[in-house]
Amino acid sequence: MRLLHTMLRVGDLDRAVKFYTEVLGMRVLRTTDRPDQQYSLAFVGYDDEDKAAVLELTYNYGVDRYDMGTAYGHVAIAVPDAYRACEEVKRRGGTVTREAGPVKGGTTVIAFVQDPDGYKIELIQRD
Repeated sequence: MRLLHTMLRVGDLDRAVKFYTEVLGMRVLRTTDRPDQQYSLAFVGYDDEDKAAVLELTYNYGVDRYDMGTAYGHVAIAVPDAYRACEEVKRRGGTVTREAGPVKGGTTVIAFVQDPDGYKIELIQRD
């Protein structure tokens, strides 16, 4: 078994795609528009779907926002330098909600950024 994708509902597909591609450096892997079912999809990621897990961004026609709820946590992305990644996110117009630094009670360097729909993305520094 292998994790394939995580689906996030978004209020504006173009805005979400712009964030994940221009701010976080992912690429659009494929898109689907289903007017009869009233939704559109964009799959984004750092590698092809047959090699890595990706994000499925889902826009339901006429829904421009969602409540976050209390069960969802975050998506995690490995980065070589969390400090530099935060600077790049800010330079590209993104929002850093927790600056890079060691996790409480540990030494792993993490940071958090937020996408335009309010989803948290954890940046974890890995060599």
